[in-house]
Amino acid sequence: MLIVFYLLFPVLVIYLCYRFPAVNKLGAVVICYIVGITLGNIGVLPEGAEQAQATVSETAVALALPLLLFSMDIKRWKHLAGPALLSMILGTASIIVVAFAGFFVMQGMTENPWQLSGMAVGVYTGGTPNLAAIKTALGIDSGRFIVVHTYDTVISIIFIIFCITVARRVFLAYLPPFRSINGAENANGEQVEREDVYSYAGIFSRRAAVPLAASLALSAAIVGISVTAGSLIPPEFGTSAIILLITTLGIAASLVHSIRHIDKTFQLGMYIIYIFCLVVGSMANYRVIVNIDAVIMVFITVAIFGTMFLHSLLCRFFKIDTDTFIITSTSLICSPPFVPVVASGLKNKEIILSGLTTGIIGYAVGNYLGISVALLLKNWI
Repeated sequence: MLIVFYLLFPVLVIYLCYRFPAVNKLGAVVICYIVGITLGNIGVLPEGAEQAQATVSETAVALALPLLLFSMDIKRWKHLAGPALLSMILGTASIIVVAFAGFFVMQGMTENPWQLSGMAVGVYTGGTPNLAAIKTALGIDSGRFIVVHTYDTVISIIFIIFCITVARRVFLAYLPPFRSINGAENANGEQVEREDVYSYAGIFSRRAAVPLAASLALSAAIVGISVTAGSLIPPEFGTSAIILLITTLGIAASLVHSIRHIDKTFQLGMYIIYIFCLVVGSMANYRVIVNIDAVIMVFITVAIFGTMFLHSLLCRFFKIDTDTFIITSTSLICSPPFVPVVASGLKNKEIILSGLTTGIIGYAVGNYLGISVALLLKNWI
């Protein structure tokens, strides 16, 4: 029943967004997060729900990525690649600076602050898989790992909601607006969509449903191939390899004209992303953080928002546009699965590939950077 709820509730959300302008202004992503967080903290989830939540969230991300990429025009990304990669480098430098500063501030306030700094660098250049790998590499206590991971989940959700609601208005105050490859830009510097991501009208018609079913089957096949290939790779690189393969095969499929022009693949992918948001929200269990470790909580908050602020200042110096800054910040701090979520909130699907690509690079370098920073600070002591 829980899985059925996860699958069907976004349908109601989409309908409400169409029916009520005020709801549509709030946005399907934010509603799914809010309902998910509420569901996870009112005591209605059954025992053992964690396994179902993990399975649904991981499957949703894997299936959604190819669908979101099928309609992309890869030839246009070369115009965005330079600023995106530069923004990623600036974001990586920002978290390293914040982690070093946090290490010195936390001296005497908590044990082994070098571990926290190393985990922060790893998770905010890569993602949760990097955090888990660094835990093992540094011999971090499981209790501390759970606290850090829980705080990270809660603060990251706040970060995502900030990115898809007011972040663009905040950073447009001193960053240049995103300029579409097609030159489509409105007076506020916001991307004018050529394709409305909420345009689900006609998705169940025979003309749309049959090709969409084929695209969903192709997406599932891409996931199957990627997971099978990833299982042949050492576990510490498995997740990165699977995401990389899914993205690569999704991009390759988008080069096929008949696949790229299947109607509504992007909308179907976003529907699956709404499921992902609902599930992730329900996994943020506040009961775990009743006894708050103030030092770790403050450090995680500063690591996320302090890094974003420093990153934005560097982007201003290098004239990186607002949307590219926000999407690369998202890909580093929250990992590639959240890139489509934020791109949807910004109503700018042109930046999805930039976010996914920089996020995958982050997966690759996160372990190296996180472990290196931790050991450097430990030896510094």
